[in-house]
Amino acid sequence: MSTAGGRVSELRLVVTVDDYDEALRFYRDVLGLDEQATYESGGGRLTVLEAGRATLEIAEARYAEYIDEVEVGRRVAGRFGIAFEVVEVRAVTDDLVAAGGHLVAQPTVTPWASLNARLDGPGPLHLTVFGPVLDRGA
Repeated sequence: MSTAGGRVSELRLVVTVDDYDEALRFYRDVLGLDEQATYESGGGRLTVLEAGRATLEIAEARYAEYIDEVEVGRRVAGRFGIAFEVVEVRAVTDDLVAAGGHLVAQPTVTPWASLNARLDGPGPLHLTVFGPVLDRGA
């Protein structure tokens, strides 16, 4: 894996959940993240899911409020959010809702030329599913 001249070669978000099997089903089986490794120790389990390229977005509170206003119409996200880039935003959103995700905001065309949907998933994750404005009805 290339570090592109930097010191960090990978970013991992670690989430502790109450229902491990449900979270694994939601993110691995429905969203389609590839299983990279699984560990068992101390009576517990951890699975590393590959999500492609990772980035860290640093936002001032006012900008985060602006994003929520554009995508949802009100402030909903906490201090941490997770976003997944996909090709078919509407189809993935529908699949995640059918799998138990709570829809916070329908896919919305943003000023930054992407289609973004908001959901609450298993565990303490508020997530954005985003992608190109290719979907019909966008």
